[in-house]
Amino acid sequence: MSKNIFFVGLILTASGLVSPPIALAAGLVYGFTFLHPYHLDAKRLSKLLLQASVIGLGFGMNLQQVLRVGRSGLVYTAAGITFAMLLGWGLGKLLAVTGRVSFLISAGTAICGGSAIAAVAPVAQATEEEIAVSMGTVFTLNSVALLLFPPIGTALHLTQTQFGLWSALAIHDTSSVVGASAKYGAVALGVATTVKLARALWIVPMSVGTAMVQKSNAKIQWPWFILFFCLASVANTYIGVFHAAYPVLRHLGILGLTVTLFLIGTGISKKTLREVGVRPLVQGIALWVVVATGSLALIRAGWISL
Repeated sequence: MSKNIFFVGLILTASGLVSPPIALAAGLVYGFTFLHPYHLDAKRLSKLLLQASVIGLGFGMNLQQVLRVGRSGLVYTAAGITFAMLLGWGLGKLLAVTGRVSFLISAGTAICGGSAIAAVAPVAQATEEEIAVSMGTVFTLNSVALLLFPPIGTALHLTQTQFGLWSALAIHDTSSVVGASAKYGAVALGVATTVKLARALWIVPMSVGTAMVQKSNAKIQWPWFILFFCLASVANTYIGVFHAAYPVLRHLGILGLTVTLFLIGTGISKKTLREVGVRPLVQGIALWVVVATGSLALIRAGWISL
């Protein structure tokens, strides 16, 4: 029965009839109700599909907008990442969270959630258990953010630009950033996606810095999908001969994102929450709340803008 329901969920989320937040909610209900028959396969597929979906969304982006937003958000991004890493280190010490787990949670919060954790974990020589705990913490908070951010933005009367910027700075994973901003509006989606992808580029210096500190020879996982996203933006901006195909590719990216969120939701279960434990979860929540409320206050005050 669980297999049949899983495949029905996949078909519905791929049909375009279900919005990204609903897809995530349905995945969470499934994960908490049934024993996942394809847990590892779904995890691998969601990672690949997320990257392909981001590339697809690139066909709906203007390169000039991507460069402008990335350039103007450079200072905010650098300051935000530094602050999040230092605060995460302090909270980890205070709560006596294992060093590598604390570092992975901080990196995931500071940059781009699961993608950042997956990139720096081998370099930091983290164990499978440490990676699972960090991923579980980040994915749990991602789910909360995806459901809470749009109504909060509406209640506070945030403009679409403000909401897109806040989502990119305060939500962990690219998938959840896109899901939340897509629900808020097209402008919010454009701002959020470009700022978040510019932020994700910091995976590279973070991985290199970690390797230098750890003196690790582990292979650094380069975020190649970001390069292909930029190439898709180049095509959409300057290569008009294929202009009829670009909306189709962008739509496929949105559908892929919706399926990705369903798969991510199915991977979060009661067992996942038990494995995370109390202290790492408290560290992740505290760090995320400070980053989210702090960035929101600065955006509303006009200190952070595009």
